[in-house]
Amino acid sequence: MKEYNLDLQMHGLYAGGVSKNMTIPVMAEQSKLKGLNVLVTADILHKKWFEHVKKNLEEESNGVYRDLKADCNFIVGGEIEDNKRIHHLFYLPSLESAEELREKFLGKGNLDCILCGRPKLRVTAEEFAQKVDDVGGVFGPAHSFTPYTGIYAFYDSLKNAYGEMHSKLKFIELGLSADTNMADTIKENHSYAFLSSSDAHSPWPNRIGREFNRIKMEKPDFKNLKRAIEERDEKKIVLNVGLNPREGKYHCTACNTCFAQYSIEHAEKINWKCIQCRGEIKRGVRDRIKMLANTPEGKHPSFRPEYIHSLPLAEIIQEAVKTKGINTIAVQSKWKDFVEKLGNEIFILVDAKNEELEEVDKEIAKKIIAFRKGLVLYIPGGGGNYGKPIICDSEEEMERKKIELKQELSGVSEIARQKTLGEF
Repeated sequence: MKEYNLDLQMHGLYAGGVSKNMTIPVMAEQSKLKGLNVLVTADILHKKWFEHVKKNLEEESNGVYRDLKADCNFIVGGEIEDNKRIHHLFYLPSLESAEELREKFLGKGNLDCILCGRPKLRVTAEEFAQKVDDVGGVFGPAHSFTPYTGIYAFYDSLKNAYGEMHSKLKFIELGLSADTNMADTIKENHSYAFLSSSDAHSPWPNRIGREFNRIKMEKPDFKNLKRAIEERDEKKIVLNVGLNPREGKYHCTACNTCFAQYSIEHAEKINWKCIQCRGEIKRGVRDRIKMLANTPEGKHPSFRPEYIHSLPLAEIIQEAVKTKGINTIAVQSKWKDFVEKLGNEIFILVDAKNEELEEVDKEIAKKIIAFRKGLVLYIPGGGGNYGKPIICDSEEEMERKKIELKQELSGVSEIARQKTLGEF
């Protein structure tokens, strides 16, 4: 049995806001540089994208789909939006079952519009789950806690969301603004496997695989993925890797126009209208999970794997060389040095020994090692604005910056802090 790195949520070029480079050949090529072995086909219900997938993949053996040129495997799957705007993921045994599922959704929404990589369907979560189950697939909520389209934004319990199909629910996808420690404070979630996925809209290594799963599989196919999420006693999901939730763009409760951050109590007191710009305040993932939490942090089911916080390598290099963008020559040349000498980005970030990193570049290795040690502070994100990591070189520097950046690190903006609750 081999360990594979899988990214199981992303979008093809027919979805809205997606790079024109998001094609199967480019995704497969970039996945090798990232260190991913298995990707999801993405948006498989879209007719033109389905044709693109079918043209570029071959079925190497029963249920094992492979890119024709690059050494990358694909599992058939995609994402839909239901009648409450909730997003759901699904994975299927074959391209034939995808065709069958598409037939079941015809007339339930526009599957093939220009921006319909994630089709908006006139079905409930329960109806969606039933149709996926009918064709032998598995289903679960996407980015489960996000304020606009996450299932916990609409329901306090997944049992209520999926109705009679709840018994078939085996996994939830965490999203960029949550991790295992946060999600497991909701006791109900101890019944599910966790998936961490990138939801990438471009194929470059700072996006694709920014969150991924490491899973033991006999073959890189749907059948083995299904076993991993259902037969949890065997602990086949061995690692979840993703951003620190504070870097997620919906982590804090914040204004979705000017990004001013608020405590949940303050936001409620001012009727969810920003005191700075009068924009709408959206409840963040951190506060939503606190509302639902009913078990202590750090308490996990026995099958739960370790969750490792990570950052794209280019962002770490950017911190080390002190440039403004990750696409500068200074960053990209160093990124290429590391990948050419050590193989791929995931190996560099997660598996490489410190000495191996230092042989490539000592200063950048110092930043990677500091990040691994947890010498990182985050100015948290919210309202649609990503958080900002600050990698420190020592514990002394970290303690000093905690004091210097106390307000920025708190998740409550200065203007909101100054306006005390007693003034409203």
